[in-house]
Parts: sequence; structure tokens; C-alpha cells
Amino acid sequence: MSNRGKIFFVALTVILFLSGACFAFDDGDFQYWNTENISYKINEDWKIKVEEEFRFGDGVSDFYYQHSDVGVTYAGLAEWLDVGVNYRLAFEEGSNGWEYENRPHFNATLKHKTDGFSLSNRGRLEWRMPENSNTKWRYRNKFTVGYPLELDQFKFTPYVADEVFVDFDAGELNRNRLYAGANFKIIKNLSLDVFYLWQFSKKSKHWISYNVLGTKIKLLF
Repeated sequence: MSNRGKIFFVALTVILFLSGACFAFDDGDFQYWNTENISYKINEDWKIKVEEEFRFGDGVSDFYYQHSDVGVTYAGLAEWLDVGVNYRLAFEEGSNGWEYENRPHFNATLKHKTDGFSLSNRGRLEWRMPENSNTKWRYRNKFTVGYPLELDQFKFTPYVADEVFVDFDAGELNRNRLYAGANFKIIKNLSLDVFYLWQFSKKSKHWISYNVLGTKIKLLF
């Protein structure tokens, strides 16, 4: 890829990031989400991952969500495909206080590289079991485009992504997330992902938006 193409892609990512930040206080709540992720490669095909996430809303003043997630991923079927199964326990603060949800989920990720770009398309099927509600099924699809860069041995990957949520019980698409961010290689096994997320969710026939600053620390053994 030419230098002009690289500059264009980086500029596009920065513009998307800043355009969201400009109206972060104008439309919906501004939030901060933080994730810690630890992965362990058993061998070339198998990997175990443990994740913790914390979310702060109401202008980053209210801690309202936390989840713990553990799963295993298998990459031995093909170079372009990862499959995995996870279990997630999520807690969220609502009008009746804190409630939990058991959420096993099944994942398949298609991967491809072309002209230096890395493409991925992750499909996720969630079996949701809320504490005080009926069991639900939900499908999520996240498409990501990234381009690895290196400046004076400093490695990072700007990316953009779009994720849609489909509620099978309601029979509708009721959430969409747009991402713009960059993954920074700190040391050999440690990386930091910093991103802006613009989320639209359907609530009682109305759409509301959240503006999120997110960080994700990833440690690989």
C-alpha cells in the first residue's frame, strides 16, 4: 500500500474519532468502559481467555455494570477461522437495584488480510438468562477493519468497526455500535486498546445514544 493510502486511512480514523467526541455532551450520556483481558495460548490451536469489564455512566459518575467472562478459542479448523465458547456473568444496576445475568455465548470469527489491512467479522450467539426475566437469544455481528503501522519501532493498529445486535425474541435489530480506535503494542505480551464508541439502543420504541470512551488492557501468555 502506498504512503498516501496509509496517511488517508490514519486521517479517516482520527476524523471519525474526533467527530464523535465533538457531540459527546450533546446527545445522550457520556460513559467510560474499562476492560482487562488475559489470554493464555495452550498451543498453536487452543487459547483460554479471562476478561473483566467495568462501565461507568451518568457522565462517568455512576458505576452501573460489570461482567466476568471466561472462554476457550480454537483456531485449528482453518487459518481464516476462529471458533469459541464462553460463559459470561454480568451484573447491571437497574430500577430494582443490582441484577445478574448468566450469558453463555458461542463465537465464530472470520479473518482476512489484504494490502496490509486486517479484516475480521465476528458472529456471536448469546443465550441470555436474566435473574428476573425469561430466557432470551441474541445475535451480535462485529465487522472490524484495521491497518498495522510502525513509527520508530512503535507499533500500533488504528481501526474502525461496526457491531449490530439482533434480538430474536423481539424479532428486531435494537442496538448498533460504531467504533474508532487504536491498539498500541506496549511490550511483547502487553497491549492497550483505546477507542471511542457511539452506541444506539432502542428503548420503548425510541432510540437513545451513548458516547463511550473505552480502554482495554490485553495480556497474552
